[in-house]
Amino acid sequence: MTGVTTHVLDTARGRPACGVPVRLEAPDGSVAEAVTDDDGRVTDLGPATTQRGTYRLVLDTATYFAETGQQGFYPEVVIVFEVTEPGHHHVPLLLSPFAYSTYRGS
Repeated sequence: MTGVTTHVLDTARGRPACGVPVRLEAPDGSVAEAVTDDDGRVTDLGPATTQRGTYRLVLDTATYFAETGQQGFYPEVVIVFEVTEPGHHHVPLLLSPFAYSTYRGS
């Protein structure tokens, strides 16, 4: 497992959102990319441990909505979060075509 993980759930369809392209932008400028698996998860993204700083998690929801035949309002979801304690951080996303919510997971 890496320093940042995510889990995307499609609340409109009641299932994991598989195939969502995800990009992590780190404070040092490095970028990691992945795609959610069949369970809507990305478990291998970025450094082994996050260091202090502001990170951006960018999810390409337009691609996901197109592949699932949904018309979405948000073509991209950007989650900016601050790491104050180095370690692992889990950032889940609850997604529907016209809304989304995120929180600090465990």
